Amino acid sequence: MASEECCLAAADQDAKVSELANRLTGLSDRESKYCTDSCLRKFLRARNWSVRKAEKMLKEALSWRASYKPEEIRWGDVARESETGKLYKANYLDKLGRPVLVMRPGAQNTSAPAGQIKQLVYFMENVIVNLPPNGQDQMVWLIDFNGWSIFKSPSVKTAKDIAYILQNFYPEWLGLAVLYNPPYIFETFWVVIKPFLHPSTCKKVKFVYSSNLKLLHDIFDMSKVETAFGGGSSSNFNCHDYGKVMQQDDLRIDSYWGIQRPEIESPDNSSLSTED
Repeated sequence: MASEECCLAAADQDAKVSELANRLTGLSDRESKYCTDSCLRKFLRARNWSVRKAEKMLKEALSWRASYKPEEIRWGDVARESETGKLYKANYLDKLGRPVLVMRPGAQNTSAPAGQIKQLVYFMENVIVNLPPNGQDQMVWLIDFNGWSIFKSPSVKTAKDIAYILQNFYPEWLGLAVLYNPPYIFETFWVVIKPFLHPSTCKKVKFVYSSNLKLLHDIFDMSKVETAFGGGSSSNFNCHDYGKVMQQDDLRIDSYWGIQRPEIESPDNSSLSTED
């Protein structure tokens, strides 16, 4: 999901971003909105600042976006996947101001890879559009292995597909992945999927156990973190309440992308509309 950063002066990096931007012609409105300087910089970093390689990578990502339409996925499309809280965006940031995705693979409730991938893409898109106004452009994954077993792991093919999507279509978005209390058997699964990840991505993966929470205390204000991770927040995931929040978020994302939708019914039976 990342690449080794080569040493370039800030001015040289800016020049590379401008050169890449100038190569992107004939973009649609959505593609132009997607190809921000921050986005271009990520693709360049992922290809060691080679404009030619970054352009190829970016065009492949744009082609995927044109067909998969990740910006059009909405809560209703992933609500079934989200019922158990196996993946959600936390209501807190880390100490660096990065948004946090909480993952609970032990709460896996479906078996169809397509739906699981769609849910992950939905939350990736949501985080990207809703980045905090603090200059941070990466996210943290906080992964709770309570209840996980090898039988709840994705297939090798699904793991490869997910790794491909994240590394090629969302490069440099991951800042840190914290694996909390992974069981010993997970090491076998990790050995299988690790070859599909870039070495610098693997360096962002940190194993943390409840016997030593120092890293979590370094990263988070633990008073805001769920008790499942040794934190002080007693809040629990409630799909109904969370769904209402995400539907409101969806309206903002529609506005961001310029997507017009008919009115829909919210969980409390009140209408939601993209119209003001």
